Amino acid sequence: MPKVARVTTITAASEKNFQDAIEKGLERANKTLRNVTGAELAEQKVKVESGRVVEYRATLNVTFILED
Repeated sequence: MPKVARVTTITAASEKNFQDAIEKGLERANKTLRNVTGAELAEQKVKVESGRVVEYRATLNVTFILED
């Protein structure tokens, strides 16, 4: 039977760096979604306060296979 996938968009944040934000986002997605097969980094943003980066934000398009 053919597989059907779905894509959902999530945004995760980290005070450390973009890599940490991505890993936190995927870790959280795996708690709720089953059969996660991949992710696309759609967007990177930073939060700035007083001229300094205080938070890194990563928006991910997470792909997962739907169960029958």
